[in-house]
Amino acid sequence: MLGAGAQQAHDAAQVLPLRSDEDVVRLRKQVRDSMVAMGFGLIEQTKIITAASELARNTLRYGGGGEAHVGRVRDGARQGLELRFVDAGPGIEDIAQALTDGYTSGGGLGLGLGGAKRLADTFHIDTAPGMGTTVTIAKWKLF
Repeated sequence: MLGAGAQQAHDAAQVLPLRSDEDVVRLRKQVRDSMVAMGFGLIEQTKIITAASELARNTLRYGGGGEAHVGRVRDGARQGLELRFVDAGPGIEDIAQALTDGYTSGGGLGLGLGGAKRLADTFHIDTAPGMGTTVTIAKWKLF
């Protein structure tokens, strides 16, 4: 997210369920279509689609499913695509540890959260044990 005092405008977000691997495929397509429509290049598309895929799979695996919100955002002369992943799962006890490369609580490679953070321009996580998790990322472009 942006720092204090930043003015950001949001268009209505499309909400996609994340209940199965097929939903992850649909999300990837929606993100790609949105990025193409906004004029993002192939490298930026690949980065944000990869991050979206990682976060969607985390939503399924660790959060028990949830939803993804995909929408355009504006901040002054720049526009972007914002993705928000919401679940009502067990939450994350130690965010710093979860962001550490190699850490996994489920037998994966341990690159999901930290990798998504590096691939996005902005990254914000809101979580607490027993309260679920919301991860918001964005990719920005000057227009």
